[in-house]
Amino acid sequence: MEPHPFTTNPFRTRSDHLQACISLLDPLEQVTSNSGALVKCGSTATHYDERAAQLEGFARPLWGLASLVAGGDHYAGTERWVRGLVAGTDEESDEFWGKMRDRDQRMVEACPIGYTLLVAGNAFWDPLSEEQRENVQRWLYEMNAKEMPQTNWLWFRIFANLGLQRCGARFSQSRISADLKVLDTFYRGDGWSNDGPEGFTQMDYYSGSFAIQVLQLLWVKYAGHQDPERAELYANQAKDFALDFVHYFDETGRAVPFGRSLTYRFAMAAFWGALAVAEIKLPEPLTWGVVKGLLLRNMRWWSKQEDIFQPNGILSIGYTYPNMYMSENYNSPGSPYWCMLAFLPLSLGEDHPFWRAKVEEYPSGDKIMSPPIRGLKHPLHITVRRGGHTFLLSSGQECHYPMRAGAAKYGKFAYSSAFGYSVPTGDYNLEAYAPDNMLAVSEDGGETWKVRRKVEDAFIKLYEGRIQLPVLTSVWKPWRDVEIKTYLIPPAPNSSCWHVRIHRIRTDRALETAEGAFAICGHSAEDGRPLSEYPDVNLEGILADEFQAYVVSKRAGVAGISDLSPQSLRKAEVLKADANSNIMEPRTVIPMLKANIRPGEYTFVTAVFAKPAEEKKDWRKWRDTWVQDWDKEFDYPEELADEVEGWVKGPLTQRQRLLKLQEKLKS
Repeated sequence: MEPHPFTTNPFRTRSDHLQACISLLDPLEQVTSNSGALVKCGSTATHYDERAAQLEGFARPLWGLASLVAGGDHYAGTERWVRGLVAGTDEESDEFWGKMRDRDQRMVEACPIGYTLLVAGNAFWDPLSEEQRENVQRWLYEMNAKEMPQTNWLWFRIFANLGLQRCGARFSQSRISADLKVLDTFYRGDGWSNDGPEGFTQMDYYSGSFAIQVLQLLWVKYAGHQDPERAELYANQAKDFALDFVHYFDETGRAVPFGRSLTYRFAMAAFWGALAVAEIKLPEPLTWGVVKGLLLRNMRWWSKQEDIFQPNGILSIGYTYPNMYMSENYNSPGSPYWCMLAFLPLSLGEDHPFWRAKVEEYPSGDKIMSPPIRGLKHPLHITVRRGGHTFLLSSGQECHYPMRAGAAKYGKFAYSSAFGYSVPTGDYNLEAYAPDNMLAVSEDGGETWKVRRKVEDAFIKLYEGRIQLPVLTSVWKPWRDVEIKTYLIPPAPNSSCWHVRIHRIRTDRALETAEGAFAICGHSAEDGRPLSEYPDVNLEGILADEFQAYVVSKRAGVAGISDLSPQSLRKAEVLKADANSNIMEPRTVIPMLKANIRPGEYTFVTAVFAKPAEEKKDWRKWRDTWVQDWDKEFDYPEELADEVEGWVKGPLTQRQRLLKLQEKLKS
């Protein structure tokens, strides 16, 4: 098969970005209906109707198409979308999208349509007849009388009205004002807005690139003159958010997968382009070269993920490969095209400072205003840029409604830009549950398992002294008579690849426990077969001894786990997770510690190791570096050690700790 043009794009210039957008638009012609209003990207279903799903396929590519038109470029297929807008809003048409109802998916798709009228009305509104304009106006305006979820969806109604206003059509200023007022109540501080009602912490990519920050920035650009005070407020929020959000990306361009809707893929980086569109005065040390680099490196990384496309060139549901296990019940085959938000800066000409700027490297070292480890109190994350990747230590978030694999998307202890996360493929055994970066507990002999899904309390505390580190603490109860207090400790400066977890368990029932490290590719880079015992002739493989386990993969790097519990050692093993459970690697294994406990109180201390493989590095030389990193001393705040009764104190090397534990066992 010929490679998809997107996968050969260098992503260096505006012209490259334009060609990438076109390469995503072109394949949609083959699945577009006769009148253009319906685009059927696949056959899987959603909780809403099929007509709305095919409206998604029509509307979401408009984020890119409208932007390129607004920037003065021409796309030969634009006329298909103009015809589709006419047919989709005509009640007499066979392709009519249907009238709006309360909490209707059509409200979501009204947003990119409103944006299109706002920025590219010359191509999408001006050619229409009076009757056609009336149909478009009627279809969009009717959402003003309907009930909407009190979430980021309110922005969708605002942009539908802004598009109508721009075209001189009937719109509702009162709805815009009321919705803005509600949206402003979501703000929590330091640039972060919650997505949803009080009582829940949900601050994922919807707080930034998928919805709230991006749409606030577009509002600043296109409507801020109507309310300069609010525009200045949003601009300042974006500056604060940028200095946090930069820590969700790594030097290679990867973003940390966290939360829901990750099938939107490179929309994760859309915030950086929206900053340019809104022409925000960047806070130091960010420059247009840095911001441009953050967006384009992310696009380059995605261009290497060849399996994101179906054979017909259309995006699939999934992350780095097609995967329905990780999807939500609102993901139609057209849903992935929310990724077209990444093309917003095509609305800017070649002479804009964003496109003129020379790409700068990721802002690290002296160029960044905050340290490589940073506690973010609002999303309850500790961001870590050490050990060759960016990862989050996470606590306290959950979706505000029941969601498939919600605990996996929000409740894990760690999320990595290099290793991705796993979701359950079933609920009958541990292999199907795939609990990477989780402590799973079972009361029925391992038939079913519970993990941290919601917490009773969560907070970040900065420990100061000889070792200064933020520590993330959460309290959670898988059952009413089982309480687990978890401390998440980021890597100390001298041990960049290790982080430590402490679990204080009080249980009134007997339990099986299983704690996983990062999931990692479990197949050989040489022949694709399952990894054998380490080391094989290619210096890959799996090793599990009594209390530690690790996996060495040329494709992915090294992931490992070690038990440092003061009471007794858990048994180490490597779990072969179900295929397609991980969102980045279809075949993974998980280093794991397991133990059976009786009613009582326990302290589990876990050291977790992760070091991604580095491209263009000699493997045998790289092997020496990971071994050295494995054996490095790792430390922790003394004050924390005082809080955790029975934990061995003092800065000991990993090997010394294991020897001490071995001696304790022998005695």
